[in-house]
Amino acid sequence: MYIEPFQLKELPFRLSPDPQFLFLSKQHARAKAYMESTIWFADGFVVITGEIGAGKTTLIESFLREIPQDVVVAQINQTQVSAMDFLQSLLAQFGFSPFKMKKSELLVTLNNFLIEQYAAGRRVLLIVDEAQNLSQRVLEEIRLLSGVETTKEKVLRIILAGQPELNAKLDAPELVQLNQRVRLRFHLTALSPEETAEYIRHRLGVAGAGEREIFAPDTFAEIHRYTGGVPRLINTLCDTAMMAAFTDDRDRVLPADIAGAVAELQWVEYAARPKGLGSGAAARTRARRDSVLPPLARLQVLEGGHMQQEIALLPGRLIVGRTPDNDLQIDSRFISRHHCQITTTNHACIIEDLNSTNGLYVRSLRVHQHYLRDGDVVLIGKHELLYLDERLPHARANLNDTLPGLPTLGHEDDTLAGEDLPLEIPTVLPRSDSQS
Repeated sequence: MYIEPFQLKELPFRLSPDPQFLFLSKQHARAKAYMESTIWFADGFVVITGEIGAGKTTLIESFLREIPQDVVVAQINQTQVSAMDFLQSLLAQFGFSPFKMKKSELLVTLNNFLIEQYAAGRRVLLIVDEAQNLSQRVLEEIRLLSGVETTKEKVLRIILAGQPELNAKLDAPELVQLNQRVRLRFHLTALSPEETAEYIRHRLGVAGAGEREIFAPDTFAEIHRYTGGVPRLINTLCDTAMMAAFTDDRDRVLPADIAGAVAELQWVEYAARPKGLGSGAAARTRARRDSVLPPLARLQVLEGGHMQQEIALLPGRLIVGRTPDNDLQIDSRFISRHHCQITTTNHACIIEDLNSTNGLYVRSLRVHQHYLRDGDVVLIGKHELLYLDERLPHARANLNDTLPGLPTLGHEDDTLAGEDLPLEIPTVLPRSDSQS
């Protein structure tokens, strides 16, 4: 990659929510202050909303690194669950094994735990990310839990974070009692043009750039024009632009690199994008492109030998992960929120781990970055990604019946014939990744 040519210690524009890269704009600083207030006040909810990619999760991770030791935290990210599932997940976060309990047992256990923690001088904090996906029944359970109290104060502090739809859900007439308990509500807006430039310089500085100006001053306006100041989009565009500069043998990003990255990603100006669709629009835009452009490769997602979905790979970057904001969503607790990315150019496809919990495996070896070849099978959690390169002229044989997901290929180049070895399942079992 471009780390050495740019004299950096690490990649500056990863999509994983790394707290050390957090840029505290005025908006983010205020949202973090609201979160911190929950430690001292237990008289209501704090609700933080923002568009997809606004930096909510990174903000939460930074906040969690700084909370006092006497605070017991439960962090829930898997929110498309029933009320029973939610209560079980909450107790599991507190160290219980609740999966055979009846609902009444779950509630009694939670109530006793909260009172015990209060008596021991410890504060209990519940953070729910992606809270816009919670059903009304689950939100009602959270409201009832917030009512657990001593004679002096409530014993459970609660932060709900999510996309703007969360506000509409909380304002529904059916949740008026819950809405009345919201003490602070704050919406994260996108970065201004000035903040966008500061954000880029900040991330480069953390990555080891020091005082060097890696991005030319006249690139920042174009970056904001195409990203709208949304941090995740800024990361995607800047990473692609740095790759463009690297391939041209330069250690400085120029406006031509931004233009090239925009063309490669096939983006339109942010103001012209459909509103209210967030990063989910990326998948729909990709689908529209699939219908008019021939794919360079295809990626099949298999589980237990059965194909679950297939996606065409076109020039640009595709993010794979558990949550709906990814270009390719795999809804599994063994998949991280943003698990990996696939960068496609006219000549190659590269898959790269995004600091996931369970990693990527190719032929039983864990890889951080791998140049994909026709027929490669990448193990990701309990799923397999089968890579089929459409650039190759030869015809493929059918999938090998004895090893689901592993193709038998007739390579024209005999030097590659020995590369298609049987896939061995790694001995490292995937870990449930509900907190990533």
